[in-house]
Amino acid sequence: MYVFMNADTFLKKGYLISTDKSLLDFNSIYQYLSEESYWAKGLPAERLAMAIENSMCFGIFKENRQAGFARVVTDKATFAYICDVFVLPGYRGIGLSKWLIQSITEHPELQGLRRWSLATADAHGLYSQFGFTQLSRPENWMEKFKPYQVINKEEQ
Repeated sequence: MYVFMNADTFLKKGYLISTDKSLLDFNSIYQYLSEESYWAKGLPAERLAMAIENSMCFGIFKENRQAGFARVVTDKATFAYICDVFVLPGYRGIGLSKWLIQSITEHPELQGLRRWSLATADAHGLYSQFGFTQLSRPENWMEKFKPYQVINKEEQ
């Protein structure tokens, strides 16, 4: 477990960023990702559990309550993919997303990587502050994409 102590201002206000998965509020994370996010609607709970288990996770907490989250899929040697990044609505607008991305990119286990990647529809301004740019060679990248089926709760 690595606890970030690089932001006294947030710490003094009761915030913490930690990679300790035992602190994560799975239900809060699942509810946001599967019901509110634009990128993971319909995500099955068992898939999220597996994703968390097999990823490096960063939780933002305010007095032990989940305030934000991000996952990093990585081999810790050459590559990291940042995904599922969010700050819950009641905690937005005070710089937590910047602190989160800073904490991820400065994490000791993620130094010296050759490539970082992520996908975003609306947070280019945030990520550009940390050196992220458009793909330098998008013609070299390929994907196989299968979105989750969103299940209407009334039909269940």
